Amino acid sequence: MTSRPAADLDNFRAIADAIATLFFPHAEVVLHDLRTQKIDHIANNLSKRAVGDDAALEDLLENTPDERNIGPYEKLNWDGQKIRSVSTVLRDAEGTPIAVLCLNLNISLFETAKQALDLFLSSSKVIPQPDALFRDDWQERINTFLHSWLRQRQLGLNLLTREHKRELVEALHAEGAFKGKSAANYVANVLNMGRATVYKHLKEIKGEA
Repeated sequence: MTSRPAADLDNFRAIADAIATLFFPHAEVVLHDLRTQKIDHIANNLSKRAVGDDAALEDLLENTPDERNIGPYEKLNWDGQKIRSVSTVLRDAEGTPIAVLCLNLNISLFETAKQALDLFLSSSKVIPQPDALFRDDWQERINTFLHSWLRQRQLGLNLLTREHKRELVEALHAEGAFKGKSAANYVANVLNMGRATVYKHLKEIKGEA
């Protein structure tokens, strides 16, 4: 005869289902009933265990009697994929441990993605900018100066006030940024300003009427 599920664990089963749904298909959530030492519930089964299997947690509370969260720790799944887990001890109103909720996240996919990104973003095969190509690249120089100016003042490009933009045009002018053809138009586009406003600032800087 199959025993009925413990009613006092209903909320924890719902939480397990919610977490597994949010992180599907990469997370498994297992609820262990410490009173029966059996698996009570599995959401998004990745480990090929079954409800009713032994929980094998007899020694857990003896070794960590006061712990609430244990982990994260890593283990190997049946298919050889790496799992990162955290276990939470659930207690009743009197503080007695009644269950353990284990969250098992398959991190193999993320490790593979990280390796691919590391390879793609590796600078080992990047050569220095060729002088012949970048000697007259006024856009590159404007971009470099612009973002250095923003970092020094801890500003974001999309948060600049009109006064910030005027100061930046002045700073760019002092750097000789407007010697390049169409540089004023480029700065206007980057700073989301009207071209006429940029030209107005430049005239004021030069002292023209």
